[in-house]
Amino acid sequence: MQDIFKPSFIIESFPEIIKFLPATLEIALISSVIGILLGFIIAIIRIKKIPLLNKLTILYVSFMRGTPLLVQLFLAYYGTPLVIEFINYKFSTKYNINDIPAMVFVFLAFSLNESAYTSETIRGAILSVDKKEVEAGHSIGMTSSTIMRRIILPQALVVAIPNLGNTLISLIKSTSLAFTVSVMDVMGSAKVIAGRNMRFFEVYISVAIIYWLICLLIEIVIKKIEIKLNIQDREVIDDRG
Repeated sequence: MQDIFKPSFIIESFPEIIKFLPATLEIALISSVIGILLGFIIAIIRIKKIPLLNKLTILYVSFMRGTPLLVQLFLAYYGTPLVIEFINYKFSTKYNINDIPAMVFVFLAFSLNESAYTSETIRGAILSVDKKEVEAGHSIGMTSSTIMRRIILPQALVVAIPNLGNTLISLIKSTSLAFTVSVMDVMGSAKVIAGRNMRFFEVYISVAIIYWLICLLIEIVIKKIEIKLNIQDREVIDDRG
């Protein structure tokens, strides 16, 4: 039985896998930040119904949400070099495709995918703000940017935080796809260790625990942010305390 399953190897593989945790977190955090920024822009375009751009963003969101992230990752990985080759041909430039790190393609695919989902979250959160408060802001002479900054965004943030947190957790788990384009992250290192020691089950248990702990930590942080932002809930908690 010891040869079939070696529980001690679950612990033994942790240190080597953890070395690549920063790469996993880097992918998730950078993609999340870029995705939120792009998502906000897309959400505003759709709310304002800007001609042409509105239809393009609807098509973009539909495509990104309707196709697997793995396919999008491969499209970025194999498609970007073709775009660069076309630019070199068209403008007589000499960009070297081989100089582009694989991580760039991961950031590109994950950020674009994230933006599609966050745009819907942000759009729904903004639309949930009472229009009467917006009208009140206009009545006292506030500019549109001031209303967005002082009235809409604070309230929309409270609504959006839970869904944004869930999206981040989903993104953390999706980073396991990065190794398919030669990026060494937690999953990539686990695959190497498992192949070297032929202890696939034990190593993947270690990986599962690592992802699980990260997601639990994110859930705790998001919950604290929710409590801090939601004044009414915070007052209830304080009264009970």
